[in-house]
Amino acid sequence: MSEQKISSRIPGFFKMSPEQRQNMIQKLCNLNQDEIDYLKESTNILDKAGQGHYIENTIGVMQIPLGIATNFTIDGVDYLIPMAVEEASVVAAASNSAKIARVEGGFFTSSTPPIMIGQIQIINVLDPNNAREKILEHEQEIVQLANKQDPILIKFGGGCHGINVKVLQSAIQGAMVIVELFVDVRDAMGANAVNTMNEAVAPLLERITDGQALLRIISNLADRRLVRVRATFKASELETKEMKGEEVIDGILNAYAFAEADPYRCSTHNKGIMNGIDAVAIATAQDWRAIEAGAHTYAAVKKSGKYSSLTTWEKDTIGDLVGTIEIPLAVGLVGGVARIHPLAQISFKILGLSVPGGALKLAEIMAAVGLAQNFGALRALATVGIQAGHMKLHARNLAASLGAKGALIDQIVEIISQRKLKVTFDTIKEIYDEVQAKSLKS
Repeated sequence: MSEQKISSRIPGFFKMSPEQRQNMIQKLCNLNQDEIDYLKESTNILDKAGQGHYIENTIGVMQIPLGIATNFTIDGVDYLIPMAVEEASVVAAASNSAKIARVEGGFFTSSTPPIMIGQIQIINVLDPNNAREKILEHEQEIVQLANKQDPILIKFGGGCHGINVKVLQSAIQGAMVIVELFVDVRDAMGANAVNTMNEAVAPLLERITDGQALLRIISNLADRRLVRVRATFKASELETKEMKGEEVIDGILNAYAFAEADPYRCSTHNKGIMNGIDAVAIATAQDWRAIEAGAHTYAAVKKSGKYSSLTTWEKDTIGDLVGTIEIPLAVGLVGGVARIHPLAQISFKILGLSVPGGALKLAEIMAAVGLAQNFGALRALATVGIQAGHMKLHARNLAASLGAKGALIDQIVEIISQRKLKVTFDTIKEIYDEVQAKSLKS
């Protein structure tokens, strides 16, 4: 492969229009006309809402398939759930799992108020423990000052509801005082509101402590903004040609035990949960990186520092499988890209979500999808193996890449399955050519 010889120093690139940037990249990187046309077509969605200003230096949109997960009943209400994901079998697995859970009423949720945590780091404090006490004495003043920053949030019942102060000892820099604001952000993810409050109270904290307020930032470990979901999967619904339902449940419990015992397995186990949660997050334009960070940190700290499963699995008194999930989820319907992105707005409409209260319901829906996704993965692992579904969809993608469409794709996949062939590009091409040759003869 020849190495590209271009300069990444492009003065004024950020000032250019998306079309000007596209033309520049075309020249520098030798994009052909089809490639540049695709980039230009992909920016249409940006022009409709954000005039190409979602992020810096925009040249196009990276499109991810948007699908609908079916069969979900959550707290007695049916939902069609938008999921944006590039990985095959995720939407199918969620839909199938929801169908099985539906027999016992679907998914049941509970959640805490949408409390986010803002943190202000105070350094160069001579008497940190004394400073902690002084800050707590001024709690009411700090809360009032924070709440002056967002009267609209207060109007809707949100705002700063209290503080916490802790002294941390660092081997690197010594003692520091950390002030935490507990802010009910209502239907927002909350970063802007919380960080604005952090900035506002920092000078007051400096006066109280005679220290220096350094970092002023929201925490993505939203462990005061938890969502819990439970569902029951009947043994009779889990039977296969090869296994009884009870055997499938035992296999799932053994797979779960492996995840709880070993962080290498647990990482993949929790990744499967996030397959579902992230897909809904992306479809609704949420900060999925913050969600991921909070989820995995919570998995690491909720059981005395041991990285563990975000879900639990057990048998109930009659031998059916019961799954639960507990996870911090900071999501919003107002503010950020979610407020202006056309596909996010369409997704909210499909879900039937609106203000007030829509953010809590969105979090509960996401957690239910995460639990469903985890069940689907564990069930596959305990029965046919995780690759069966993946490879069937992989075969479809390979066939499509060769130009196959509709019934032809189905025919190719069926032949692969009947002959029990390995799914490789060469194998798919061979079958594709075979079917095409037969078609021409007939």
